[in-house]
Formats: sequence, C-alpha cells, structure tokens
Amino acid sequence: MRAGRRVWREVTCMTIPGSAEWLEADGQGGFASGPVTGPRTRRYHALLLAASDTTGARFVLVNGLDAAIETPVGAWVLSSQSYTGAKVSPDLAELIESFSSDPWPTWIYCLPDGTRVRHEIFCRPGAPQVFLSWRLDDPAARAILHVRPFLSGRDYHALHHENPSFTFAPAAHADTLVWRPYPGVPAIRITASGTYRHEPYWYRGFFYGQESARGLDCDEDLVAPGAFTFDLGAGEAALVLAAGDDESPRPGAMAWLGESRAAERIRRAAFASPLHRAADAYIVRRGDGKSIIAGYPWFTDWGRDTFIAMRGLCLATGRLGDARAILLRWAGTISEGMLPNRFRDGGEPPEYNSVDAALWFIVAVFEYLMAAVGPAVPSAADRTVLVAAVEAILLGYTAGTRHRIGATPDGLLGAGEPGVQLTWMDAKVGDDVITPRIGKPVEIQALWLNALFIGAELRAPSAQRWRQMYDLGRRSFTVRFTGGHHDGLPDIVDVDHCPGTIDRTLRPNQIFAVGGLPLVLLDGARARAVVDAVEAHLLTPLGLRSLSPDEPAYCPRYEGGVRERDGAYHQGTVWPWLLGAFVEAWVRVRGGGPEVRQVASERFAPALRAHLGETGFGHICEIADADPPHTPRGCPFQAWSLGEFLRLQRLNYL
Repeated sequence: MRAGRRVWREVTCMTIPGSAEWLEADGQGGFASGPVTGPRTRRYHALLLAASDTTGARFVLVNGLDAAIETPVGAWVLSSQSYTGAKVSPDLAELIESFSSDPWPTWIYCLPDGTRVRHEIFCRPGAPQVFLSWRLDDPAARAILHVRPFLSGRDYHALHHENPSFTFAPAAHADTLVWRPYPGVPAIRITASGTYRHEPYWYRGFFYGQESARGLDCDEDLVAPGAFTFDLGAGEAALVLAAGDDESPRPGAMAWLGESRAAERIRRAAFASPLHRAADAYIVRRGDGKSIIAGYPWFTDWGRDTFIAMRGLCLATGRLGDARAILLRWAGTISEGMLPNRFRDGGEPPEYNSVDAALWFIVAVFEYLMAAVGPAVPSAADRTVLVAAVEAILLGYTAGTRHRIGATPDGLLGAGEPGVQLTWMDAKVGDDVITPRIGKPVEIQALWLNALFIGAELRAPSAQRWRQMYDLGRRSFTVRFTGGHHDGLPDIVDVDHCPGTIDRTLRPNQIFAVGGLPLVLLDGARARAVVDAVEAHLLTPLGLRSLSPDEPAYCPRYEGGVRERDGAYHQGTVWPWLLGAFVEAWVRVRGGGPEVRQVASERFAPALRAHLGETGFGHICEIADADPPHTPRGCPFQAWSLGEFLRLQRLNYL
C-alpha cells in the first residue's frame, strides 16, 4: 500500500457544501449535531440531546444558541437562525474562515475588523455533557461575548411550542444553573465561566428546512431564559451543558473544560485515523453491555444494522472487547430463534420482525471468534454463551418461528406473511409493505447457508445436523437460483410460498452469493455473471441501487413526503453499505491479486472519500438518489455505511 493512501485530511469550510453536518456523540445514545455553516435545519439539530439513564428515551434539552460579539470597532453575530417566512439571519459564510473536525468541530471566525475567534464543541463519552468554548487568537485583543441558549425539553422526534408549563427560573448550585423544564424530563445543567443575566423570552417560529423538505411539521418555539456574558479579553469562555441530576462536585467551568479537553485530546489521538475515530460515535453503552446506534440523528439500536456494522466498526478496527460486549448483550435477547429488529425508545418492548438480524448475528459471532487471538481470545464461558446462541437461532428457525420463518424440506429458508416486512428492504407505509419479498429471498438463503455452515464449524451441539442441512440447502440453492439463468440470480423463489414461482426483479441482494459473507456460494462464470449484472445496472459512485432503472417500479429520487420517500426507499435508492459486498465480489471474480485490489481502490474509493466532507462530515450517509447526481439523503451519519468502508479498507480493497 502506498503511504498515506488511506488518510482522509481535514479541509476548510470553503470546500464544504452548505448541507454538511457535524456530530459529537456521548457514548450513551445522546449527541450534539448541527450544520457546519448556517442555521439548524433539522428537529434533531441540538447542542444537548441526551438519552435517559433508565429508559433510553432521548430528549432535546438545549437546541442551540445565539452568540454575539462586541469589539472596540463594532458588533457581529456568530450564530445563525432560520425563522418561518423569513430570511436566514445572519449569513455566516462571510465570517467563517475555516472549519475542522480534527479532533472535534472547530470554527475560526474572522471578523471585519480582523479579530479572529476560535469556537470549539466536543463531547466526552461516558456522560451527557457537551463542552463549548470561544477564545481570541490574539491574546492582546479585546471582545465581549454574549451567549443566549435556547431550551426545550422535548422528545427528540417531536417539536416544541409555546406553553405556560415551562419552568423558566433556574436553581443555582455554585457556578451551575439548573433548569427543570417539565416533569419527567432530565434536568438541564449549565456551568459557565461568565456571568448570567435572567431575561426570559419565548422565541417563536424557528424554521427547519430539512423537515419541510421531508413533508413534516417544521416550525418550533423555544425558551431563551437568559444570557451569559464573557470577557474574551480576559481569557477563554467556557460553557458546559449537562443533563440529569448528577450533583457530584465539579471544578469551575474553565477547569472542567481544561481537564476534559486535555483528556479527550489524548483519547482521540490514539485512534488510527479519522475514520476509526468516526466509528467510535456509533458504539454506545447499554447497561453492562454495549450496542451500536444504526445512524444519527434518528435511528436507535437495530439488529441487522448492528451486526453488519460491527464487522467494520469493531472487528476491522481491532475493537474486539467492544465486539464481545455487543455480542454477549444481544445473545440474551433471543426469542423463538429470533433477535430483535430494533430496540425502541423509552424502554418499550423490542420488535421481533426481522428474518436476517439473527443470521447476521451468527456471521458476526463467527468472524469475532476467528479474529479473537492472543489476549483477546474469549473465555470458555463466553464462547459457550455465543455458540449456544447460534444453536438457539438455528433450532428456532428449523422448527419454525414467527411470521412463517422456517426451514423447508429443500434445506432453504422460507419467510414472510402479508403485512410484515422481514428483510432489510423493510419500508412500510401504514399497512402497505412496499417490498414484501415473501418466500425465499436470495440474500436470506446466502445468510441461512452461511449460518448452517458456521453452526457446523463451531461444533454447536447439533453440528452434524447443521452440516447435513447445509449440504442439502447448498444443492437446492444451485438448482433453484442458478438453473436456467445466465445473467444474474432471481431475487426471490417460491414467491408468496408458492412452489416454483420466481421473482426475477433485478435487485442487488444477489451480490451476497459472491461477496460480503464468509462462505461464497458461487464461483467461476456464474459468479462473474452476477457481479457483471449488478455492475451494469445497479452500480453508482456512492453504492448500489436497490432496483434496476429498467424495472417499472424504479424511483429516480428519494424526496417528498413520508409516503413518497418510503415508496422510493428500496425501489432504486442507492445504499452505500452494499458497496462492501460488491467490491469484495468484484475483486474476487477477478482473481483477488494485488493489481486487482489496486484497480478496485482507484475505481471505487475516490467518490466515497470525497463524500466524507459532503453531508455528515467525516462519515458516510445512509442513502442517495438513484439518478445522477446521486444526492445524499436519509441519515447523514450511518453505521453500516461507515462500517463496510472500514471493512473494505481492512481487506486492502480500498
């Protein structure tokens, strides 16, 4: 590999699109995020968005702030807001000299009088705390900074509106002010190095353009309880935002900021690259275990996403301890052979409506056990728990479980019933499942055969049975999916559980028969035909289309209201995470040598690297439009998108 080939370097905001967003995660499920330039555009943009210790429910507590600075020459605003029916005020583009996310979001403002102000925001994982600071680059300069926080105290999916119930008056504890906005909402704790002036107002009509474009309600009222004032000529300004009732003694704001900044700088410097550091944002603590947030800002813990993403975020980056904690936690959630599709906010029961989450879990267990060597080798007790979980899944699927998931006499796996979405193509609007895929979907067979093979390889209690079922299923797969087809594989056989029926819709799911899984089901000309078909019809610079443009149901863009967007979600929309399996397959069918890998890197990596500064700064988005210019959409920070990029890097494919 050429030195420096994988290093992604920071750039100034002059090259960053206005849609780019930054993210700071607290390792508990909470986070801070916002646009690199301009006003908040999402309901999820906030400076303090915290997850409850007890239920995991997320609350937006501090939405944003107004910041204004006075120098001997004049006064300028260092923040931007968008209001309903009004122009964005002010436009900060002229004042922002540069932006960097290394080691955390940092802006340098250059004022018309030459004064330069450095503004930083960072979270220190382990607690719902966000640190903000402002300082003058020239210690001899003079300036006064005024900061007015905007508070709410709402569910992070909701919006806040003026009402008589908000508690404006804070309680004072040393240099910390504590607001308790509503019953049942975490307290808001603000520690500042400046002075506070209580001056309560409702600010009405904040407008969120991204919500409007998504066909959702998009205006909000926020509370501005008062303002903090800092003399920047006397030194740095510190503002610490925290959530909850932790009243442990803390140092003053400046000492707290200084200690946390020094410790966090050391922690972040230990990551191998900015992408390794970005991966850290998705790994969160859950009680005594860990899990993976599927995407920011609106996803929680999803089963299939966790185990697809874990392979890159944890195994490819050497975080085997985190992989162990994730697998052991999820191993305790098996029910009738199934793993939850997702854990919902607020401590509600998990949803068991995924056929592939449990199968991806088995793949992740196998790859973890293969990767864990030396000091990382799991204990006998841990291995027993994980192998028992694999056995429980295989037994449950063989016997038959929810939603008509079960092995069939041919050794393959059937799944699905009307009104339920079980595969990763899971869009649903009301009672309408957009891509039901009932029967025997191709990637589910690839996962099922891998799971049976792994059950035998790990010497699970029924290993001999799993080997026999694998042999039968492998023969059936060859007959059912490759017989009579020459340019790719069907997407589903035995459609709607009707024997002999075939859905030949051209989708990317067939790629998992050639790449992306430990066991390859096809080789030679048949494998090359699959890769060629996917490349010809589905490949884009940011990922694979979910449907060929030649299909009648193809949707070129993911836009509009909920129904329009969900209708397009898997009907053409591009998914970056699928590039992991595709690039692996593309390299494999060409022999896999160093020259092929070099060609793959030169061909497939540049667009993804450029994308790192395009939407979620330093991350990879969830989806993109099917048609050029393939505008990024959905979550700007997606775990499995980044995970597969890291996995390909570890394989020396990118």
